[in-house]
Amino acid sequence: MGKPTGFMEYNRQTLKERDPAERTKDWNDYTLPLSEEEVQMQGARCMDCGVPTCQTGMEVNRSTTGCPVYHLIPEWNDLVYRGQWKEALKKEHEMNNFPEFTGFACPAPCEGACVLGINEPPVAIRTVERSIIEKGFENGWVKPEPPKSRTGKKVAVVGSGPAGLATAAQLNKAGHWVTVYERNDRIGGLLTYGIPEMKLPYSVVQRRVDILKQEGIQFFTNIEVGRHYPVSRLREEFDSVILCGGATVHRNIEAEGRSLKGIHYAMDFLHSNTRSLLDSNHEDGNYISAKDKDVIVIGGGDTGTDCLATSVRHDCKSLTQFDIYDKKAEERDDLTNPWPQYPIVHRVEYGHNEADAKLGRDPRAYAVMTKRFVGDENGRVKEVHTVNVELVFDEKGNRSRREIPGTEKVWKADLVLLAIGFSGPDQDLIQKLGVETTERSNVKAEYGKYDTNIDGVFAAGDMRRGQSLIVWAINEGREAARECDRYLMGSTVLP
Repeated sequence: MGKPTGFMEYNRQTLKERDPAERTKDWNDYTLPLSEEEVQMQGARCMDCGVPTCQTGMEVNRSTTGCPVYHLIPEWNDLVYRGQWKEALKKEHEMNNFPEFTGFACPAPCEGACVLGINEPPVAIRTVERSIIEKGFENGWVKPEPPKSRTGKKVAVVGSGPAGLATAAQLNKAGHWVTVYERNDRIGGLLTYGIPEMKLPYSVVQRRVDILKQEGIQFFTNIEVGRHYPVSRLREEFDSVILCGGATVHRNIEAEGRSLKGIHYAMDFLHSNTRSLLDSNHEDGNYISAKDKDVIVIGGGDTGTDCLATSVRHDCKSLTQFDIYDKKAEERDDLTNPWPQYPIVHRVEYGHNEADAKLGRDPRAYAVMTKRFVGDENGRVKEVHTVNVELVFDEKGNRSRREIPGTEKVWKADLVLLAIGFSGPDQDLIQKLGVETTERSNVKAEYGKYDTNIDGVFAAGDMRRGQSLIVWAINEGREAARECDRYLMGSTVLP
């Protein structure tokens, strides 16, 4: 697919970025689009590789490789190279209801599995994906497509994140009446309040929600099912229910001084920031501010990086990110991390560049374990005490972390943000429905079937599988819709 010699003629090029020192002065998208010709050249790099592992999502060695929604990547790369953008858009939408969400915020496991990536920089798949959908919106090609007829069946979707939205979109296509309930004040779940505005603008979420509304889906916000809306009424009024509430129970840190003021979960920090930004451009002051503070972010993942970028925009005094792992190598280890596994390598993300531009250094500290928090006379955190650690293995190969004597350190801190993930979904609604859970507290429902022990109740996304990627949420939402349609109609028309 693409130009036969394109991968030899053109270098990999991803979306351009605005100057880090300038973009931290606002909350706008930090990227800049490529020209149409530049995107076509990226499409041309897609090889006629025979077995396109980029589009076959799977989990290998505890990480995702390839695309879980089975995106027809070589096909739309070829169409873009040939200038057939509208046809490329159709191909994008065949397997992914929301290529804009993945185009903005997916870590692109497809690129890790790209065959070209064995010995060259992989095809810039996410850049091409996002360019296609943005061109589609710009040209008015993305239009509401309501179903031609209705089945009369009514389905409730609990949660409006990517899993919930994908479920709703697919069931609506099948002709069912779909109602989505969201406990927050805006639709989108973690797309809205878990990913900062400069990384995924809310306008991108809202324009898709507007289309879904025009297609006939009903949305209700500020309603927590099981609390504001009784479970008994839910079962009476709907023929089926799909739980897509996400994994929202924060993973905590057990350390002395954890209860001190100024220590917050990362999602509380990000949520309050985005809500205040969207409500009043921060004029209401209803957010956790990092301004003039010494900020410590505990956690080396994407959420931690989002906390960096947000803190810099607040004009923090200093900024450090603790990563419990050692600094990774610049290139993948072919023995321990061979292709097509997702490459475990050192990455410099947008938030790292911004912290460097603002404060003069990469903010990360590696192999650091938090031991305790120390507060002032007012009960507010003022110090974080740490020690460096190393991985050790016993005779059975089990690994653990060992503290390294003499590496103890004290860090100044006015604000500490815990970005160490989630342990599972909230249990209140699950218990009220009588739904069984796994030993990890997730809803018990088999992958590919999604039905729970309660007749007519299904589950999909993080609520079923645990904390995961946007693209897995869309995959599960689509597949759960298919199984729900089969339950309602006896057969299904959905893929």
